[in-house]
Amino acid sequence: MPELPEVEILVRHLGPLVVGERIGKVSVHRPKSVRPISASRMCRAVEGAKIIGLRRRAKYLLFELQKNRGETYLMLGHLGMTGRMYVQPAREELPKHAAVSFKLGRKVFVFEDTRYFGRLTLDTASLDLLGPEPLSKDFNGEVLHAALKRCKQAIKPKLLDQSLLAGVGNIYASEALWWAQISPRKMSRRLTRSQCGVLAQSIVMVLSEAIERGSTVPLDFAGEKEGDGLFYYGSQDDEEDYEERLMVYDWEGEPCERCETPIRKIVQAARSTYFCPKCQRD
Repeated sequence: MPELPEVEILVRHLGPLVVGERIGKVSVHRPKSVRPISASRMCRAVEGAKIIGLRRRAKYLLFELQKNRGETYLMLGHLGMTGRMYVQPAREELPKHAAVSFKLGRKVFVFEDTRYFGRLTLDTASLDLLGPEPLSKDFNGEVLHAALKRCKQAIKPKLLDQSLLAGVGNIYASEALWWAQISPRKMSRRLTRSQCGVLAQSIVMVLSEAIERGSTVPLDFAGEKEGDGLFYYGSQDDEEDYEERLMVYDWEGEPCERCETPIRKIVQAARSTYFCPKCQRD
């Protein structure tokens, strides 16, 4: 699933293609993808609106819309597991799994989703449940320590709690814990203030480096010559480079880069966790 860096990169690539454009006809090909509102309400609310901004919050894309110079409102986008967002020429046929499409003059903004776990919606209630952004000034070791001091959950699954920290997912949680030399099985409330400081710095580092490199999940963007700003992940061509960017994730049995102990894989809260049993002792 795309995490904070992947969504941030998508926002940066997609923004220049859609911001400033006015939305014409909206077609909801898969009503489930605009839940919890109806397809007809989505069309009425969005048609004729101008896209005046695009930014990220956690793993959400926030499209800022405005009608007739009136009040602005948000449309939220979430990629789910297999979502793709891109712009293509209006003359081209829509893909088989197009969930929602927006006419933008001579081009079409497409939300495509093979498994239909993603969504586009006008319901913004989910934003109120999110914790601080890890790359913002509101996040540091003190904030993390205060949030964890009464938590009885292991630190790795706790880092996936979006009410604690917005946007961190499975890959980056494992990576940050390795850099901080903290066991993923350690109870959150047992982390010292010093450990929380190191962990906070590690989280910021792995997320920032992923954004700078183009994310740790293989991504592919069609260039301007193709003209569509295509986004997707899982490119086989980038698989080797993708693996070399990670220290522990998906490296079960391989030697730890720090001490050469074989990396272990365990399951926590139904998610895979990778760690070094020597460097990251309980």
